[in-house]
This record gives sequence, structure tokens and C-alpha cells, in this order.
Amino acid sequence: MSTLTSLVRLSSGIFSNPEDAKAFKGKVKYDDAIIERTRRAHLNDLENIPAFWVIAALYLTTGPVAAWATLLFRVYTVSRIIHTLVYAVVPLPQPTRAIAYMIPYLIKWYMGLQVIFHYITAL
Repeated sequence: MSTLTSLVRLSSGIFSNPEDAKAFKGKVKYDDAIIERTRRAHLNDLENIPAFWVIAALYLTTGPVAAWATLLFRVYTVSRIIHTLVYAVVPLPQPTRAIAYMIPYLIKWYMGLQVIFHYITAL
């Protein structure tokens, strides 16, 4: 996403830092709709993907069925990619983005609850 944000900035000639604008013969602007949308998509990824990594790692410690864990991880990944695409690259009307967001959200909750239930019953 950082690369996409940079490409959008370069192609539009709009930058958030004066030195970048000067170097690339662009202009400084803080409220460009397309760039802000790309930045929000990037922020959304930064808020969700690291949490998935932690929850997924903990989930693996519970000894899940490998095929089920693999399916969850793949569906999560594909859904996040779709979410990013329909958020930043080719904006589509709702509920497309909401569905692409909710699937990984529910997967994280499922795995998190499985971790909790596994370790509560182990006590």
C-alpha cells in the first residue's frame, strides 16, 4: 500500500511535503480525495493485518486441523486483498467493501475465541 500511495502521489503530482513537491515539480496539497482514500486503505491494512498475524499465531498453538486453518488463512488473505482493491484501486459501491471487510473480521473473532476456549479448558 505504501508503494501504491507513492505511485498515486507521483502520478498526480501532489505531495504532502514541500521538499517532495519541489523535487518532483508538484504541489503541496493535504486534502486530495484520491490520495486520502489510498492512505485510509493503507491505514486500514495496518490496523488489521498485524492483529491477524498475532491471532493466527496464537490460533496455531491450539493445534487446529491443518486444512481448516489453511482455509481460514487463505480466505482471510483473499478477502483483505479484495477489500484493499475495492477501497483504494477500484472503488465499488457498498456493500462490496463491507463484505470484504466483515469476512476477515469474523475470521479473526473466530480464531480469537478458539484460542480463548482452548486455553480456558486447559486450565
